[in-house]
Amino acid sequence: MERLNDILRELGISKVKLAKCLGVSRQMIYNYLELDDINKWPKDKKVILLNILGIKSADELNDIKVDTDYIMDVEARINSLFENSNKSELGEGNVIFKGLDDNRKELLHNIIDEIKERLEDEKDTDGFNSVLYLYHYLQSMPSMKELKYILAYVSKVGGYTKPYEFAFDETEQFVFESILFSAFNLYHAGTSSQAKIAEIHKRFVSQIEHKLEDKMSRTLEMNTLKIQAMKELGITEVNDENLADLMYKIDEIQARKGRK
Repeated sequence: MERLNDILRELGISKVKLAKCLGVSRQMIYNYLELDDINKWPKDKKVILLNILGIKSADELNDIKVDTDYIMDVEARINSLFENSNKSELGEGNVIFKGLDDNRKELLHNIIDEIKERLEDEKDTDGFNSVLYLYHYLQSMPSMKELKYILAYVSKVGGYTKPYEFAFDETEQFVFESILFSAFNLYHAGTSSQAKIAEIHKRFVSQIEHKLEDKMSRTLEMNTLKIQAMKELGITEVNDENLADLMYKIDEIQARKGRK
């Protein structure tokens, strides 16, 4: 099994990718790899793995030489496996993929797989919170263009994107990546003054609290306007039929207050 782990590492096949190939959870892959003999794996999973590696039995593992040609052959087999399995999963019958082209279907499918892996273990609070914060991240992207640059930076550091590839505004992305790289270096070096770091974090907290106060104030103001508008319209609930009138009345009230 040690040789199998070495081969997978040389091929760049992660536990997540292998789990997707075999149709099992990531935790199950860890369980499989802890066994002392691949022949103890479930027969169907063992057959899939051997087919991916291009061998007929576990005895041939020691004969495998991982070079460029072999890596390309394995990638071709994996891509073929994914293509066949995705045809049914990405079909038009699946509502979540409706209206998407093939590339976007596959991307969404892969994202769902990655997220599902992190949510399967109910005891994994880190996994849950990571996905929760990712959800908040996506919600914040329309109002914070810098979040796109953070994604690009992570993609480059992870080796998925070339360093001089700029999908967004090249000048801004270039500057942001340089600053982020410097910040990470300072963080890992641990050379910054603790007092200075504490002061910066204090400013960070103050800024967030100010934003939350503004948000609560706007929410309270909108609720007050909504209540006043409903009273003036003589309605007790909001529905599709009176929503347009309610929004018009709220605008009218705001305009009246602006003239005072």
